[in-house]
Amino acid sequence: MAVRPAFYVKDSNVVSRDVSFEWFAGFSLAQKQRSIAAMHNALIAADSSTVPLEISTKGTDPLGVKLSAFNLKLDGYALENVFQSSKIFENGGPYRDLLDVHPKEAKRDERIRNSGRIVGFKYAGNDFQTEPKTAFYDYIYFSAVKQSLTADEIQNIRKYSHFTDIEFNPAKSLNTQARTAAIIRFMLDVYGELPQLSVDEFIEFHKKCVKA
Repeated sequence: MAVRPAFYVKDSNVVSRDVSFEWFAGFSLAQKQRSIAAMHNALIAADSSTVPLEISTKGTDPLGVKLSAFNLKLDGYALENVFQSSKIFENGGPYRDLLDVHPKEAKRDERIRNSGRIVGFKYAGNDFQTEPKTAFYDYIYFSAVKQSLTADEIQNIRKYSHFTDIEFNPAKSLNTQARTAAIIRFMLDVYGELPQLSVDEFIEFHKKCVKA
């Protein structure tokens, strides 16, 4: 068995709840998809009105696959590269050369692991603090969705109520595309579309509404 969070909107806040489900060990796509199906079935068993969407390259829904951080582009670069190349560490960074490597290579670069703790982020001339903890990642993901998806594809996110990321383990990492998808879902409910928000406006929205 495994326990993973699902992200959704409740009482005008983005929240999460843990889901216990049967885990299918192994690295193959088929095994990952069996685990996703088990998690989604557990969500639906708890509430039959739930419509879950897996946000990763391991999912079976084309929209969820397109929303993967490895597929989204921001200013012509893979979102994962933008994220890794924007980190400022106590002993170095940002490492801008990470924009020009494979996303998995950027994530695994030894400098990311060996430069000390993260003290901030810098992207497009804007400085970001480390609080709220996921605000920077959520901001660039939000921006990449606006650039990468059509208006119709973005609106289709409203068809889903809960968002999962089978690779995300909150015991090991902080950011997840599933949380940001839930934030986008809430923005679509509030604004009817993805709004034009400044960095400060986005962070204020985040502080007010993101509780997960």
